[in-house]
Amino acid sequence: MKDSNFLKENNARHLWHPMAHPADSLANPPEIIVGGDGVTITDVDGRTVVDGVGGLWNVNLGYSCQPVKDAIRDQLDRLPYYSIFRGTTNDLVIELSWMLREFFAPDGLSRAFFTSGGSDGVEIALRLARQYHKVRGEAGRVKFLSLKKGYHGTHTLGASVNGNANFRTQYEPLMPGCHHIPSPYTYRNPFDETDPERLAQLCLAALEDEIKFQDPSTIAAMIMEPVLGAGGVIPPHESFMPGVREICSKYSILLVADEVITAYGRTGAWSGSRRFGVQPDMAVTAKAITNGYFPFGAVMISDAVSEVFESDTSGKGAIGSGYTYSGHPVGAAAAIACLKETERLNVKDNAAARGQQLFEGLKRLGSKYDLIGDVRGGYGLMCALELVSDRATKSPIGKTTIGNVQKTAYDAGAMVRVSGNNIILSPPLILEEDDVETIVSALDRGLKAV
Repeated sequence: MKDSNFLKENNARHLWHPMAHPADSLANPPEIIVGGDGVTITDVDGRTVVDGVGGLWNVNLGYSCQPVKDAIRDQLDRLPYYSIFRGTTNDLVIELSWMLREFFAPDGLSRAFFTSGGSDGVEIALRLARQYHKVRGEAGRVKFLSLKKGYHGTHTLGASVNGNANFRTQYEPLMPGCHHIPSPYTYRNPFDETDPERLAQLCLAALEDEIKFQDPSTIAAMIMEPVLGAGGVIPPHESFMPGVREICSKYSILLVADEVITAYGRTGAWSGSRRFGVQPDMAVTAKAITNGYFPFGAVMISDAVSEVFESDTSGKGAIGSGYTYSGHPVGAAAAIACLKETERLNVKDNAAARGQQLFEGLKRLGSKYDLIGDVRGGYGLMCALELVSDRATKSPIGKTTIGNVQKTAYDAGAMVRVSGNNIILSPPLILEEDDVETIVSALDRGLKAV
């Protein structure tokens, strides 16, 4: 590794960071992370802090998961790569598909289509949704529905169903036929409704109204996160996702669950859909499937959808989608080891317990600081603070101020993430009680400083 002087001098000078303005990265150089151990990360200056971001929602098992590291090393020695395009496959991707079928059986999902990550998975799921209807003889079903504030990656089709202008405006025109429904966001919504259950019903009514307006026979799928993540951690009422499932079934619209964040235990259940008692038609998974150690993903597909493709005799069911790294043997090895360790540690239960502890700690901060407009959580280790300059008007806080909160919290011992006027927390699922207190204490210091 180059020395720290070299790294600091060249930080952000020769690369563009995702989700950042190039000029801002130069003016405010990112932290240079050089090490990770357990639930902590260490920067180039030797500071070690609790990682309240979990890498990027994906390092569920922390940075010291030796079984996954060993699996990657061993597979690199045995077979570092081979394609699973038509005519070839590999042993571990077969084993992994069987394990995922078992893992997602309660969700009604039995087939796996492997990808390089979440954005790739969203693209695959939406393409398969259109193809499904074409194979069935309903070629007019090409439109998609999604939630405002939802996040579905940055590929063009994913950006088209995204519900946040930050990922859309500078890249328009996007794909036509993508329509957005109000999300069950009690703090800000067009109905001025603060009761979660009533808001859920209003959003469901808006969904059905939009379906009728568009004409159900033109709609292929509804895609949604069981708990909205990158949009600011927006937890829905328990009735919302089951209501979406019911409406989609009523109009023969496929329900695609974007479980890139919520699968593998983060919500306190093995999947977000299972947390709400819903069986989707497809689920997009990635991130924690390899603990972030290897870029990999899996779109899980139900029996009903699979049957349409597998029984096709016209040739329309041939899959015309895939990636060079679909079913990568090293990724499959990492995923097998990760899934075994995820289940052995039963991380969903710890996510539920530590998530509730974190949520309670954030609520204490909410009662202490006026610049906290909303505290969100309650579904495992997914929490957020929404900061405002005025509680009465809910005016968003300034970028500099929230940046100072993040910086001071980091100096006080915890990495947290800023997204708009939200501070998002998604730490590893192996977090311990003391780690939660460190995060809350660091945020207390950050909020006090501004």
